[in-house]
Amino acid sequence: MHRIAWSHPAALDVESLSKQCVFTKGRMSGPGGQHRNKVETAVFITHTPTGLESHAGERRESQVNRAVAITRLRLALATEIRCPVPAGEIGTPLWRSRLSPKRDAEGRTSNRISCSPDHADYPALLAEALDTIADAGWDHAKAALRLGTTPSQLLRFVKDHPPAFVRLNAERDKHKLPRLK
Repeated sequence: MHRIAWSHPAALDVESLSKQCVFTKGRMSGPGGQHRNKVETAVFITHTPTGLESHAGERRESQVNRAVAITRLRLALATEIRCPVPAGEIGTPLWRSRLSPKRDAEGRTSNRISCSPDHADYPALLAEALDTIADAGWDHAKAALRLGTTPSQLLRFVKDHPPAFVRLNAERDKHKLPRLK
């Protein structure tokens, strides 16, 4: 069986994603004591191909702020950018590796998506989920079938990042579909 791979910018490794970005440092207002206004530790990122931006300045070390800003950028890319989904069987190796069987009270088995929103894989998986939902006309039940999970599991996974859930309902509104709760 031949799988057609597709790529989303949220799924890029940090080095590849960084090559597509412009990084600047600066200061941010807020708590932090004397150090806050003397050292430029805040990191601002612009993803050149899409124009999406992120920043982080909560920490005193610019390297930590850089990592936080990259994670925020990956989540923004996953939420805002849609990529085409290949025809036929889908599910990247990463997606399939995160499905774990779960048995219900009647003995039926379904696949649960196992990934914390804090995990480095979450933005790539979220992008794959949203791309598949978009390809299914924003019908999460149809997308869940293609992704090998249940509609409730897929919805719970998207809800783990509230901006993604807001985006999902906004797209459903545009397509005259009922809002999800």
